[in-house]
Amino acid sequence: MTIKLNKNLAIPTGLALAMGLAAWSPALAQSTEPAKAKKMTMEHSKTEHARKMMDRCHDMMATMKAQDAELAALVASMNSAPKDSRVDLMADIITKLADQRAAMHARMAEMHMEMMKHMQMGEGATPHHSMKKEMDKKAEEHKEQP
Repeated sequence: MTIKLNKNLAIPTGLALAMGLAAWSPALAQSTEPAKAKKMTMEHSKTEHARKMMDRCHDMMATMKAQDAELAALVASMNSAPKDSRVDLMADIITKLADQRAAMHARMAEMHMEMMKHMQMGEGATPHHSMKKEMDKKAEEHKEQP
């Protein structure tokens, strides 16, 4: 009877030992290396995407600043023009504003689609807080300048 009891203990003990060895095998340790490399690649992709978005944001802010300067010059010339030509200058300014607004909306839609595509790929499900802070800072600077 003791022999039967030892056989019953030997099989589960052997299975547990085999499972323990399999869990600590070097093959398992090697399989984590590609996962680490993939994680590093994804992190690089996130930072690369954030850098590109920041560059585009800076470009957009510079464009808006240039447009504001152009509009300010047009308004100044309208204000100093004779009364009979002011209506034509106002029409030019309104047309310029409408064109700039349409272009801005197109750029924003393009950036939105790019961000949504990036998030759907699983590369950037977390918001880019630093980018938002930078955009808010630039917007404040933009408001403060005449």
